[in-house]
Amino acid sequence: MTTIGDRDIAIGTDTIGEAWLAIARSILSDGRPTRYDGLPILEVSQATITVASPDPDDAIIVRLADPERLAWMHANFTDHARVEALGNARSYASRLFDYGAAGLDQVSWVIDRLGKDPESRSATITTFEPLSDTSYIPCVSMLDFWLRDGAVEQVVYAHSIDFGAKGYGNLVELASLQHRVADGLGRAVGRLVFIVKSAHIYDTEIEYMRGVLTAED
Repeated sequence: MTTIGDRDIAIGTDTIGEAWLAIARSILSDGRPTRYDGLPILEVSQATITVASPDPDDAIIVRLADPERLAWMHANFTDHARVEALGNARSYASRLFDYGAAGLDQVSWVIDRLGKDPESRSATITTFEPLSDTSYIPCVSMLDFWLRDGAVEQVVYAHSIDFGAKGYGNLVELASLQHRVADGLGRAVGRLVFIVKSAHIYDTEIEYMRGVLTAED
């Protein structure tokens, strides 16, 4: 399901691979030419992507995504080393599992909070570290978990996502985190809702994504 309003877009799919292809198609067909950090992009704004069954082992992504880019994103979410490609910023892993370099494991905190209060609406964590994030602002900044119909649902906010080179990796790693929380609670996995202010593809990735979509069609 894809709907487009004046500028906003809503996509609903069963899998994260279908979501990646659907948002990429929308950007290529309806995206507005603009620039981000001085580089030309095609962009749709206020995209809401809802995935019914988010599985990190997605067949479409395994078949069509760039393995090196997947590995880079996986390292960002699992390795505490600073990320050279992002100006030596702290990785998502360090932000999630050692917030503020203070030893706070936010994912364990979410599991504990929902375990103690299954009705909690505030099992919300962030990757943003405002005291030190003066130049690099993480794209994915808020991860919000709650239980709906007994399953763990995750709502994520990002200020911008590049769905040419990195977006599929974000979807894989977010789904993996959701499974981690669900396993920790002994619950099923519910929907993944991904809210992206700027969903875009850089001009340098347009031909790559057209090739991916052609291969899938």
